[in-house]
Amino acid sequence: MKTGTATVIKHTGSHYLLTELPEWKPFPCVIKGKMRLKGSSSTNPIAVGDVVRYETEGETGSIIEVLPRKNYLIRKSTNLSRQNHVIAANIDKAFLVTTLVFPEVKLPFLDRILLTCEVYNIPVTIVLNKMDLCRGCCDESISAFKKIYGESAGYDILEASAANGEGIERLREECKDRIVLFSGVSGVGKSSLIKAVDPNLNPKTGEISEAHLQGKHTTTFYEMHRIATGGYIIDTPGIRGFGLVDLKPEEIALYFPEMLHYGRDCRFTPCTHTHEPGCAVKEAVENGGISIERYNSYLGMLEEGEKYR
Repeated sequence: MKTGTATVIKHTGSHYLLTELPEWKPFPCVIKGKMRLKGSSSTNPIAVGDVVRYETEGETGSIIEVLPRKNYLIRKSTNLSRQNHVIAANIDKAFLVTTLVFPEVKLPFLDRILLTCEVYNIPVTIVLNKMDLCRGCCDESISAFKKIYGESAGYDILEASAANGEGIERLREECKDRIVLFSGVSGVGKSSLIKAVDPNLNPKTGEISEAHLQGKHTTTFYEMHRIATGGYIIDTPGIRGFGLVDLKPEEIALYFPEMLHYGRDCRFTPCTHTHEPGCAVKEAVENGGISIERYNSYLGMLEEGEKYR
């Protein structure tokens, strides 16, 4: 019997593929018995990116332990659900892919993923994709987006296009020697960007539904790809819902970088930034230091947190 430590690079149901990085020699494994993470309410005890201990006897191995994670991205699929789903673990960087057109970005959804990356210490870059379709016709929207998320919130924004190659070299460089995650709603072009980063890869891509302006689900499972220039990309299915996990209402503002900055000057501590006098956050919203869009996202999360406690 052989034992060792390896990284999960793919899972479909109860079946997993592992490899001992940096080697790329995938082999199949299953979960031994009814193993579950201690104290976890997750629907998936093991995620792509997890480092696990395994043992093999024959062609298929058994996962016997999940080693501690340095971080992970997690979501609750519905507000009423008590279960959650770990999207991926041990991520060096997340690329949150979005677009201004076809499908149009939904800012509250974007804010939820950004907040979750903040909570679980995942460095994140917003990839504004399909810029070939936006130049000239959406310049005001581009400027407004960059003001909200770049100037005000302080996030790194990478403008890209899989169609004409814009931003691809920078993406390729930032993936080098890292485990990175590509995530976003269906139809934003994650798979096309991945293929542009490494043409040898062939993740599934799909057409946009014109009736609903939503991308059809193309990636149906989570998978890590090795790229030729070095590094590893985790591709995820298009996400439609993103509920927050294990976050108290009074903690939410701490994970909006711009609100955390202004919140230090509030008259009262703690401050909910809703009704208190002398609230520096509300003043920053009125003065344009914090965008009304981000503030409204915060209020929505706050209301939801109170409702489902």
